[in-house]
Amino acid sequence: MTADPRILCLAALALVGLSSCQVAQFEPPTRPEPRPAVLGPVHSPASRALAHHYAKVEADLVSRGLLRIDGGADIPVSRRTLVDNFLRIALYDEYVSNSGYLVARETRSRLRRWEQPIRMGIYFGASVTPEQRRKDRAEISAFASRLSRLTGLPVSMTSPEDANYLVLVVDEDERRRIGPELDRLVPGIDPAAQQTIAAIPRSTFCLVLAFSRGNSSTYTNAVAVIRSEHPDRLRSSCVHEELAQGMGLANDSPAARPSIFNDDEEFAFLTQQDELMLRILYDRRLRPGMTETEARPIVETIVAELLGGES
Repeated sequence: MTADPRILCLAALALVGLSSCQVAQFEPPTRPEPRPAVLGPVHSPASRALAHHYAKVEADLVSRGLLRIDGGADIPVSRRTLVDNFLRIALYDEYVSNSGYLVARETRSRLRRWEQPIRMGIYFGASVTPEQRRKDRAEISAFASRLSRLTGLPVSMTSPEDANYLVLVVDEDERRRIGPELDRLVPGIDPAAQQTIAAIPRSTFCLVLAFSRGNSSTYTNAVAVIRSEHPDRLRSSCVHEELAQGMGLANDSPAARPSIFNDDEEFAFLTQQDELMLRILYDRRLRPGMTETEARPIVETIVAELLGGES
């Protein structure tokens, strides 16, 4: 397939840590006409059942000492550990696309990140109460500011219609019927990407898709999905993991600890190591498109500066 400038690569797909690269057909964005955020039935039996399920999941994880919110300061991170974890998370994909399906196969990738300012917009489904919207908006806005401080990249909040990083907060029914709204908010979005969002299984807590134009490794758009059925800590965990992964840390690694980029659910919030990885990713000495071989010596230099004399 040729590198048509209208084609965006689905360069990072994270479903509680899953990663993939698919090709998504996009047209140049146009300013859409606003429409009411009402997609269908609110608080359906399916949605209520999911809310009950995720409440039990959160309670179980917390009872086992998981979904930690302390940042992992008790777990030492050496220079070698940080280098290896960064390269595994930023320069590998966990899943690949095969005939429209995700196949678990870790593969080498290239360094990917945003080079333009991020305009983050939140789309709320009708299932989200005004009180919950205020809480979600405050949390997402605060986390966007944190991402900006860590990366040095401007990240501002805007309307969903003007966003290049769209955050959907929707329930089960709204998500399954989100296609027309995605067409409106992300003009030209590929049907395969819409299907990925519509078909999230119950075992997947949340998701982010990041897109780059043609064969580029520079992101131009992203869409994150947060289930409105989630209780507080799972909800916040999804905000931290998906919005951070959408910055370019697309893979998960079982060796990464302390980290949210690990499928063991030990940590709910961005850890100290995760913050360091975001700083490394957006260091100007690194460039989008770099391979692991090209990036490793630069990453080693950056890590040595960040951790000083720690070996």
